Amino acid sequence: MERKKYSSYAEIERDLEILKLEKEINYQKLVLSFQKTKESITPQNIVNGVISSYTDYFSNSYVKIIQSILPYVIGWFINRKRGD
Repeated sequence: MERKKYSSYAEIERDLEILKLEKEINYQKLVLSFQKTKESITPQNIVNGVISSYTDYFSNSYVKIIQSILPYVIGWFINRKRGD
């Protein structure tokens, strides 16, 4: 990285002020991100997240579950009739 050459103290002060403001902005972004994360990690949100993920999984795979269980159920009914 090439070093910047300054011709006056005013330029140095301006760049230092810019760096200070950028540092403060990044710090505030970090604080905000931490607060949002802290707010989202509540027992209610965790339970809602788990329930919604399972709901999505089972609603999308409902047909597959039925297709995999149906042959066993039919076989059980057929064997039950033969046994009586």
